[in-house]
Amino acid sequence: MLLKKLKDLLGSESTATGEVEHRALELACAALMFEVARADFTVETTEQDAVTSLLTAQFNLGADEVSTITEAAVEQADAATCLFEFTRTLNDLASAEQKRNLLAMMWRVAMADNDLSRYEEHVIRKVADLLYVPHGDFIAAKQSAM
Repeated sequence: MLLKKLKDLLGSESTATGEVEHRALELACAALMFEVARADFTVETTEQDAVTSLLTAQFNLGADEVSTITEAAVEQADAATCLFEFTRTLNDLASAEQKRNLLAMMWRVAMADNDLSRYEEHVIRKVADLLYVPHGDFIAAKQSAM
């Protein structure tokens, strides 16, 4: 579903499948990081900045690309009824290492405001379960973010 929306957004005729899949990964990662940022019912500027810098570093994106991805991610996250839409995309396209990197990024977003809420931790745990990430990797990602 996310891939179809992304293909429609980018224009499936002019966009290579690899690029669409890469953009789908970026969008799913950004949406899940925003889900963590707003899990405690407030999105701090430090959390928004963390999402931007993590996307820039992880995917080598320019400022315009990050802006486009984050805007689309917020819209997708607002429209989504559950996390499965994003985790399904990641299960289809991401490697185990990319999934672990996503968890580490999610932990960094959660800790960006120096206040880890139980709601943020719950979202990350749920995503880890939906991505079939072993509990040891979940804990290692948390420790690396600290």
